[in-house]
Amino acid sequence: MVFLCGGKRVKASKGMKATLRYLAGMAGPSGYGSNSTAEQVTEDCFLSSHLTALITGGTSGIGAETARVLAKRGVRVVIGARDLKKAREVRHNIQKETPKAEIIVLEIDLSSFASVQRFCSEFLALQLPLNILINNAGIFSQNLEFSEEKIELTFATNYLGHFLLTEMLIEKMIETAEKSGIEGRIINVSSVIHSWVKRDAFHFHHLLNGTKYNGTRAYAQSKLANILHVKELARQLKARNAKVTVNAVHPGIVKTGIIRAHKGLITDSLFFIASKLLKSTSQGAATTCYVAVSAKTQGLSGKYFADCNEGNCSSLANDEFEAQKLWNNTQALIHKRLRQASS
Repeated sequence: MVFLCGGKRVKASKGMKATLRYLAGMAGPSGYGSNSTAEQVTEDCFLSSHLTALITGGTSGIGAETARVLAKRGVRVVIGARDLKKAREVRHNIQKETPKAEIIVLEIDLSSFASVQRFCSEFLALQLPLNILINNAGIFSQNLEFSEEKIELTFATNYLGHFLLTEMLIEKMIETAEKSGIEGRIINVSSVIHSWVKRDAFHFHHLLNGTKYNGTRAYAQSKLANILHVKELARQLKARNAKVTVNAVHPGIVKTGIIRAHKGLITDSLFFIASKLLKSTSQGAATTCYVAVSAKTQGLSGKYFADCNEGNCSSLANDEFEAQKLWNNTQALIHKRLRQASS
């Protein structure tokens, strides 16, 4: 792609091309782009009526939209939420639109290992299959806060809670895939800002302690961890010949509560300009829904998707050694804390 700039021909960089495609809403190889909505990307998906999807953070934003659209396509949806009142409102609204939708609401606080354990016990007691796990919930905190395990709250919620949730449900997913013959799919909702994290600033113990805390950096680090989780889990699942895939998605910059939390850090005028580039909630949920149910993503694992197309994550996010190291540190930490809690 070439542009005229001051009479000179200037070749567009990869980044510039991607930005222009995003702004124009141009479709990529999948046939979809930044303007595609969750309903559009699932229109031609012929889904088994027995699919079950579990979504964290399904009470607002892209989580609620993902739940709505999957339910509309006939998927049984389990919403894991901190706020049960909000979750029941979402269920009510979905069932008004899709009366036959089966929506199950269960309480979970992803910052709490004990809560994640309770949630998994309650879910497994239902004896449902589990075809799709969408690790969607996320928080952004401007101020340093800690979980009940005394771990920095953003990292505990966005990454550690989802790591434990996935670990406790992975055998159910593998079993479901074997019995049904339908590929299981895990989706970690990440963010393009994972690429802001520098290698020398990504230290496990600093992440736990909130050392030199900065809200945006903490959020970016948690989203990098989400991708590294995907990379290592994909490797392990492949080694087991499990019929379960795991991928990361960048939903785009969406008009959600997390964006509102950032608003205080920038001027109103800049926020107004930026807001014109933000995706709608339905556009934001599109990539998650596409990766969760499209036939075009069959067999793809350990990938990173943006605007419903396979994309490129940072070199640090692609580092297999870093992914394995994070996995080992995470597993050791969680198992230690769970042993302490039970003793």
